[in-house]
Amino acid sequence: MRPLASRQRGFTLIELLVVIAIIAILIGLLLPAVQKVREAAARTKCTNNIKQIALACHAYADATGGIPAACIMNSYTEYPYTNEIGPNWAILILPYIEQGNLFNQYATSINLHMAGVTTDAGWKTIRGTSVSTYLCPTDPYNQSDYTAGANGSLANVSNWKRGNYGANVGPFHTLSGHQNQAAPVGDWGFVGRGPFTMVVGNYRRIGLGIQGIPDGSSNTILINELRAAMVPTDARGVWAFGLAASSLTVGNAMGDCTTPNDKNPRSDDMKDAVEDGANSLGSCSDCSNNQGQARSLHTGGVNAAMADGSVRFVRNDITRQAWWIIQGSHDGQVNID
Repeated sequence: MRPLASRQRGFTLIELLVVIAIIAILIGLLLPAVQKVREAAARTKCTNNIKQIALACHAYADATGGIPAACIMNSYTEYPYTNEIGPNWAILILPYIEQGNLFNQYATSINLHMAGVTTDAGWKTIRGTSVSTYLCPTDPYNQSDYTAGANGSLANVSNWKRGNYGANVGPFHTLSGHQNQAAPVGDWGFVGRGPFTMVVGNYRRIGLGIQGIPDGSSNTILINELRAAMVPTDARGVWAFGLAASSLTVGNAMGDCTTPNDKNPRSDDMKDAVEDGANSLGSCSDCSNNQGQARSLHTGGVNAAMADGSVRFVRNDITRQAWWIIQGSHDGQVNID
């Protein structure tokens, strides 16, 4: 007698659907966790970047007697497309973030600006080099270049690489109030100057020493985060461009520019920028370039490097007064949220 052949039983349709549903639920539970891990890693990398930038400013100050100028201009202008604008702080600290070879390629032009009045434009070729230390990995838009506007001597100059960090010029609006160590007074009667200063003409190129910050280095922000613009003609987040919201924060606790990542329409004042308050990129696009807020794509706030080299995560819900105080270097206030 032959044994009966065993019959192999397959999955029923219902069983298969149950298995698929379980797998889908598991993926749904796992995906947010993976995203949180990725953002945590990106935020850690951003924290390290901004700390390295702050320490580079310290090294620059040790070597020269003070932090670098926010930007050097032949004569002050809030109109961005002109050769009156010279090298900014992010260019000047390159040798201190292991980018000495890049700096040396443009040293002749940079040193002309450091030595005196000039409109030499040779330094601007540096714009086409991306510097990894200046890029926050959370911001996907920092991979898209900026193309300058249609007017002026920089007309249609493309290939400006993006960056995500800005020197703190102070909470007072506008940039014009921060020339050559000026000390403008704003809301609450507080001085609105920051540790970095615009330098115009033949004024001293070296800024405050770290130990010379009146409010104390642990109470004053040195470097803020910035967002790169979402369109190529918007100059927000351009590392070598020494203007508000490009590589500087200024006026970011005054008027309609209030607190980190604010959603206020026309918040930044940046010529030709896109008004997008819904995405925390509000801008007065027909205004001069003189106001820029700290912004990031991190959840809930921005990284900020204090002048003592420490890094804090400043939440979006900080009060406007506290935001002013932590930005100001000469306001006489030390208490923050």
